[in-house]
Amino acid sequence: MTTTTSNVVPCPEVESLDAILPEEPLLMMGAGPVPIPAAVAKANAIVINHLGNTMAKVVGQVKTMARYVFQTNSKWVLGVAGPGSAAMEMAISNLAWQGTRVLSIKNGFFSARMAEMGRRVGADVSLLEVGDRAVATLEQVEEAIRRTRPEIVTIVQGETSNTVWNYHLRDIAALAKKAGALVVVDAVCTLSTMPLEMDAWGIDAVITGGQKGLSSIPGVSLIAFSDAAWERVKGRPHASAHWCLDASLAENFWHNAGYHYTAPVSGVLALHEALRLVCAETLEKRFARHLKCSLALQAGISAMGLALYAPAECRLNSVVGIEVPVGQKAGLTPADICAHISRFHQVEISGSFGLPIVRIGQMGEQARAHNLFRTLHAFGRTMVELGVGVDLPAGVAALERALAGRDWGFLSATLGGLVCVCVGIRDLPSCFTRRPALGRRVKG
Repeated sequence: MTTTTSNVVPCPEVESLDAILPEEPLLMMGAGPVPIPAAVAKANAIVINHLGNTMAKVVGQVKTMARYVFQTNSKWVLGVAGPGSAAMEMAISNLAWQGTRVLSIKNGFFSARMAEMGRRVGADVSLLEVGDRAVATLEQVEEAIRRTRPEIVTIVQGETSNTVWNYHLRDIAALAKKAGALVVVDAVCTLSTMPLEMDAWGIDAVITGGQKGLSSIPGVSLIAFSDAAWERVKGRPHASAHWCLDASLAENFWHNAGYHYTAPVSGVLALHEALRLVCAETLEKRFARHLKCSLALQAGISAMGLALYAPAECRLNSVVGIEVPVGQKAGLTPADICAHISRFHQVEISGSFGLPIVRIGQMGEQARAHNLFRTLHAFGRTMVELGVGVDLPAGVAALERALAGRDWGFLSATLGGLVCVCVGIRDLPSCFTRRPALGRRVKG
């Protein structure tokens, strides 16, 4: 008896998105993606030809607006069809190759990813490993540069995984430049939420994703190369092994209105609108909004009786880490908290790669007062419902005081050693870039 097996694949039965997605949309308050404005959502529903005059004008404006956000006059701004990690890989795989000496400053999950990308292209990668919840000192960096003589130094501005801010970035870039190294910075969670001045700080490549501070959709990212970095890209001894991420090929679309591959046109249109909204707000006002909202959230969390994960002096504002109070509730995990707040309160927050924390984002549209009140209340109720004793009314009251500008005590304690003597929005970026004497009053 002969048995025959059909090679025909049957048509599957699947559920519609209406059946899969929750009836009430979730408020996205994790480490990304973030809520998107109506203009971005509208643009993302449009499809046009990826070549031609219309797309060329859109691309030209995206580059112009991106230069403002990156604070660079460099010509070499490119989009990337992929997540922020794809932009990261474009930077590494175009600037490094077999035998390139790379120093990676590693103090978390994403800084380690840049090092791994370097190893995969054959670079000679050295790590400057920093303990959890800490930043590399300038003395450590200077010694590592002296010892390894890197051609490239990689660092994240904000380590999303453990919510640490590498506040020495500008000085680290200066040390690297003095030694003749190119500087590659991951600004995926920080760009447009806090100051980063590519040209003034001597940075050679900055990468970011659309779905965080810019409040665009996931899947379309940005990268900017300095002239020195671009010269290295064009002077490679051989072509990059990554065809889609070959910056020289991407130049044809992003600078010559030619063909590389079919660009994600809807995503590029969405990114255009996201950047337009950033420019309309201005960076100064945007930085002020993000700082105010993040500090207010931190005040509310602390007043509830919960601990913030990163020390004040290196605490990232764009993603806030909160310790899981296992001392109060044995066996409680980040996954328990994230699942409960999503299921019962329709708010999404994030865990973090095995760390005993949950993370709440303050990027783009997340940094709005109405989102803060909803999120803090949902988080407090979640903790109560999971058996953790928190003072939710005190937390909400502290959030209100901070947003109203009345909680100077918390602001002073939280900013700790950071300079924050701001007499107006125009001076606010100094809060992020200089370190003062302690105990000076913050003025809003």
